[in-house]
Amino acid sequence: MANSNLKNARNAKNDEFYTQYHDIEKEIGAYLELNPNAFRGKTVLMPCDDPEWSNFTKFFAQNFERYGIKKLISTSFAPESKSLKSNYQPTLFETTAPQFDKTKTIVNGKIFTLTHDKSGDGKIDVNDLEWTYLKGDGDFKSEEIKKLRDEADIIITNPPFSLFREFLAWIVQAEKQFVVIGSKNAITYKEIFSLIKSNKMWVGTTSFSKDMLFISPEEIDPSEKPDSATRTVEGIVYLRSPSVWYTNLDHGRRHQPLKLMTISDNLKFNKKLKGKTFYDKYDNYDAIEVPFTDAIPSDFNGVMGVPISFLDKYSPEQFEILGMASSAGYNNEVVGIPFLGDKDARPLINGKNTYARVFIKNRERK
Repeated sequence: MANSNLKNARNAKNDEFYTQYHDIEKEIGAYLELNPNAFRGKTVLMPCDDPEWSNFTKFFAQNFERYGIKKLISTSFAPESKSLKSNYQPTLFETTAPQFDKTKTIVNGKIFTLTHDKSGDGKIDVNDLEWTYLKGDGDFKSEEIKKLRDEADIIITNPPFSLFREFLAWIVQAEKQFVVIGSKNAITYKEIFSLIKSNKMWVGTTSFSKDMLFISPEEIDPSEKPDSATRTVEGIVYLRSPSVWYTNLDHGRRHQPLKLMTISDNLKFNKKLKGKTFYDKYDNYDAIEVPFTDAIPSDFNGVMGVPISFLDKYSPEQFEILGMASSAGYNNEVVGIPFLGDKDARPLINGKNTYARVFIKNRERK
């Protein structure tokens, strides 16, 4: 019971972190480089957000006119309904507003909207946000938030990691454009990878080689999250998390082909393959093991198993994604190539399993 409670507490804390402003700015900028009108005339919804603290709301409100946004909607989850309980106190911003209601502040979510110049200063920005209480607690699964989803053109947020699968399915069901943050490990989920394989979703521009830093609302005991690290800068606590952006908005990076060497040149000049004289073949799949993305050979026309970190360099014009093997259970729909083993479906080399592998083919070698 104690371990279960500790795990729940960790998950709750992990759902409460806020994205840094410059990370949002950098990522969104990449979509605008390819398509300057990506947000023009669009209604942008940010659910699972806390508009009073969120950098998402601040960023898009400040760039409302620049991006030509039609309407901005941001909703928050009621404090009483959150997994992580705290000594909640409404902000001065809320208590001084004429619509403040002490009976609703804890049990009702909030909705912020931006459509016009409310202040009369001749521009539309964060000072023109209008807010009111939601009828319910702001749960994205509620009919109230579903209606906002259906109104929106693009959904952008950092959803609770513990609900990522469910949240993404909620978006896909409505066939919306989206830019959301999730764990790198989510790639190995059947539902998530299927979207990547079918080219209905891809990763954003943030490199897999770096973990993202999130702002924490409270001090965290690092011993409670051994797979992450925290640091405090000028009183602000940051959490390092293995996270990436997931999206179906196009960006230029995914159309930049990798520069590849031949098999012989890789074995001769690639320092990461030092000492190797050939590429290993899996025991249970008709494919070769390519342990590093920059070791993908240009002259191989068969199936290659590459790390999931390959996906931040994946160009659909250069490679075809066939499937992925990551767990003990074989599922042809996910793995995409025949299984030659008898039990363990993880990629094996000389009886030893590798990490999760994405199976690809070079389109140029067909």
